[in-house]
Amino acid sequence: MLKRALIIALSSLTLVACSSDKEIKKESDKEAATPVVKEETGVETEDMYQSPLTGVGEENESTARSVAVMVNNHPKARPQSGLSKADIVYEVLAEGDITRFLAIFQSRMPKEVGPVRSARDYYIELAKGYDSLYVAHGYSPEAKEMLMNGFIDDLNGIQYDGTLFKRASFRKAPHNSYITYEHIKEGADKNGFDMNRPPKALNFSDKGKIKGEAANSVMISYNQNPLFNVVYDYNEKEGRYERYSNGEQTIDYDSKDPVLVENLFIVEASHQIVDDAGRRDIDLESGGNAYLIQDGKLRKVHWENVDGRILPFENDKPVSLRKGSTWINVIPSSPGLTGSVSYQE
Repeated sequence: MLKRALIIALSSLTLVACSSDKEIKKESDKEAATPVVKEETGVETEDMYQSPLTGVGEENESTARSVAVMVNNHPKARPQSGLSKADIVYEVLAEGDITRFLAIFQSRMPKEVGPVRSARDYYIELAKGYDSLYVAHGYSPEAKEMLMNGFIDDLNGIQYDGTLFKRASFRKAPHNSYITYEHIKEGADKNGFDMNRPPKALNFSDKGKIKGEAANSVMISYNQNPLFNVVYDYNEKEGRYERYSNGEQTIDYDSKDPVLVENLFIVEASHQIVDDAGRRDIDLESGGNAYLIQDGKLRKVHWENVDGRILPFENDKPVSLRKGSTWINVIPSSPGLTGSVSYQE
């Protein structure tokens, strides 16, 4: 039923490419822009520098520190603000069947991001892998201990509710906490956090054709809860994947921009319930099976934790990412990839 509804929804959204008008094409060929070239070297300016977390060419070297924000994914928090500008997003289970996002921003900073939700220890560790300033509103006991002991630079809504963090009137708590990038900078300045240290760059390449099985539509099921079923559909015109939750496209609340994904990385990891509240211990250290999905193709690979980053490997060698955004879905190893992920041409 979900796929049938999704197909109907997608059919109404299909964009028709244009135009076949020969005169327009002829005119556009005449006026095709010449790349800006630095005369003394012959190097295109867009290739002078690359964004460390997307690989996209930039005219100026980026020196900004990355910012990792806990973003609410409860149905009452959708659509969220800021996700379309994230370089990397982790989607991981919190309590129950509910997932949350860890959105990492560096190349583009959103004007506002949220709703902001509470911290868990494994999200903090993932943020630490990119030396991010970590932003959350609330925490579990384990997360609180890590933050209070200075494991990572952070801003938390518990300390700054009503100042750096604002409550939106159009939603109810706990789904209404938001923070602007200006307030993130203000909080970093107040606490003396260094915001001019860019993360170590990831490995990118757009050379060569992607090999693998056809995967134009990919569905991920989190514990059979349809509210958190995720579908990624390949938009061939864009060369990127569109994202859907419970049959609705993931867009930005403010700009209405869709989330578009170049690299979809699905990894399985051991999950264990550790307390009566349903909090989890997730093994993000040991590595395991994974799917890497790019350009409409799926490759069966492995993941490894390299200095706190979850990265793809094939035959014990790192696999390059396509230039652009990366979404990493962490799923329980039971039922694992075969039980939680389906894909089709």
